[in-house]
Amino acid sequence: MKNHTFRDFYEKLLADTLDAENQLTKALPKLAKASYAEELRSAFEEHLAQTKEHVTRLEQVFEIHNTKPKRTKCKAMEGLIEEGAEVIDEFETGDLRDAALISAAQKVEHYEISGYGTLRTFASMLGETQAASILEKTLGEEKAADQKLNQLSESINPEAASADMAGAEHDPGKKASTRSRQKVA
Repeated sequence: MKNHTFRDFYEKLLADTLDAENQLTKALPKLAKASYAEELRSAFEEHLAQTKEHVTRLEQVFEIHNTKPKRTKCKAMEGLIEEGAEVIDEFETGDLRDAALISAAQKVEHYEISGYGTLRTFASMLGETQAASILEKTLGEEKAADQKLNQLSESINPEAASADMAGAEHDPGKKASTRSRQKVA
C-alpha cells in the first residue's frame, strides 16, 4: 500500500534501526576478537555495551509511542556487517587488518549517524520531544564512537602503511610497535 503517513515512515525507520542495532550486537564481538591492537579491541567492546543501550533506548521510543517494538530487516546493516566479515577473512592479523576493520566500522558509524540524525529530526517534527531527546543522546554517542575510530586510525594506519613503504610483507612479528597489542596465538 502506497498511502503511508510521515509517522508510518518514521516508525518504519525506527524498526529498521532496531534491527540494525541488534545485528550489530552480534557482529561487534567478532570484530573485537579479530582486532590486533588492544585499543581497537577495547573500543569495539565498549561500543558493544553502548549498542546494547541503544537497543534499550529504541525500545523506550516505541513505548513512548505506545507501540510494541518492531524489527524490520535492515539490509544496509546486513551488507555493512558482511563487509566487516570479509575483512576478517581477507587480511592476516596485524596492523593492516586493524586498518581495514576501522574502515568497515566507520562505514557502520556513518550509517548510524545518518539514521539517528534522521530519526531525531522526524521525532522533533512530529512533536515527540521525549523521543527526540533519547535519539539525540544516541546520535551523540555514535558521533563520539566515530571520533574514537578516527583517533585510533591515526596510530594504526601509519603502522599498516609503513610495512608497505618499507617493502616488507605484512608480518606482525617482524616489527615492534609502540602500541599495546593483544597476544597473537
